Amino acid sequence: MTLLLLFAMLWAGDHTSLIEEGDGEFMSINYPAALELYQSALRIQPKNPEIHWRLARVLVTAGEVAPRDQREEIYRQAESHARRCIELEPSKAEGHTWLAAALGNRALFVGGKTRILLANEIKKELDLALALRRDDDATWSILGSYYFTVGSVSWFERQMASIFLESIPEGGFEESEAAFLRAIEISPETPRHRFELGKLYLDWGREQEGKRMLESALRLPITAAGDTVARRVTREILEQN
Repeated sequence: MTLLLLFAMLWAGDHTSLIEEGDGEFMSINYPAALELYQSALRIQPKNPEIHWRLARVLVTAGEVAPRDQREEIYRQAESHARRCIELEPSKAEGHTWLAAALGNRALFVGGKTRILLANEIKKELDLALALRRDDDATWSILGSYYFTVGSVSWFERQMASIFLESIPEGGFEESEAAFLRAIEISPETPRHRFELGKLYLDWGREQEGKRMLESALRLPITAAGDTVARRVTREILEQN
């Protein structure tokens, strides 16, 4: 074995180990450590799409609990990594999923015109992700949130958007419910899907179903930092209803 081949094998092993350690820290909700490990792997292999989508994922997830004045920049970084993943490997479903997630969160910080343009791109990315991989609960859950938002847009807002900009994509509460139920079917122990479906039911006027869904979410273990915030909000919602 030549020294060059041995070095290449050790080099590849280093980045693989860093990714695996990063995945472990991510699952343990230690996002700073996961981010550092993924960034170290990226320095070894800057053109590895597996690292880029993981960086997008950890940044989106960490952004949900970051100080508000830091979130937009975090989501922009996530968007950049997701786009780089897609550039390197267009068939990588996770790149499209986490680009949609980054854009969805970025939409909270922009005006109406840009938000509508982002809505169309988000839907396109989710469609691509599901065409590549149908069994990813995160993609279905993000799609549920997307349709929840679209369903909350009034008729007047739709008409104004169609006059001045691209039209707002079709869809609403029915599609949102179907997407969340699919996410729950794939990953029944992930509380996020139930939190969001419960809120959808309450907005939809299906109060008892909403309460039951939120209560079931509270019985599940925390799997992401955002679940802690969701638990607090859920308890407040239940107290008010």
